[in-house]
Amino acid sequence: MPAKTETLTDAIFPATTLWRDVALIAAFSLMTGLAAQVSIPLPFTPVPITGQTFAVLLTGALLGSRRGALSILLYLGEGAAGLPVFAGGTGGFSRFIGPTGGYLIGFVVAAYLVGALAERGWDRRFWRAVVAMLVGEGAIYLFGLLWLARFVPSGKVFSLGMLPFLPGDLIKLILAATALPSAWAILRRLGLEK
Repeated sequence: MPAKTETLTDAIFPATTLWRDVALIAAFSLMTGLAAQVSIPLPFTPVPITGQTFAVLLTGALLGSRRGALSILLYLGEGAAGLPVFAGGTGGFSRFIGPTGGYLIGFVVAAYLVGALAERGWDRRFWRAVVAMLVGEGAIYLFGLLWLARFVPSGKVFSLGMLPFLPGDLIKLILAATALPSAWAILRRLGLEK
């Protein structure tokens, strides 16, 4: 596998310190919590449409594998502690054992995987960024659908836990895959990319 490169946040904030990393991890956990407030419940499924997936994928891409996963773990810890950071302003440990618990766990894996690909430069070109985002989305769906299968009839897992969300996920994926290479292009023009 190719050597690690810097992430976009490393290029923008090059002074590597523990405090910088802690601040970034905390800031992105808050961003994920804010994105979760964009929540549209669907009457036919226990899974709402949210902005969380977009935030999770960007967190991984911008922070890299370890910091991205830690940020999402912090977000999950905030929610488990009862802070209203989950979809629709909810919180509490019960979210982990409910129908959407698998998606929450999948967020950590997705942030790590997208971050690992971003650390190898996959966020710098559109089609590679698309693939990185698809890998992250795949992780979210894998964990989410496996867990959701405990709550819905087996023949309805895909129709209740994935199909209604594909158009929105495609839009979020295209936005992220466009924004990341565009940001790198701006940094190149400013001479900030290594």
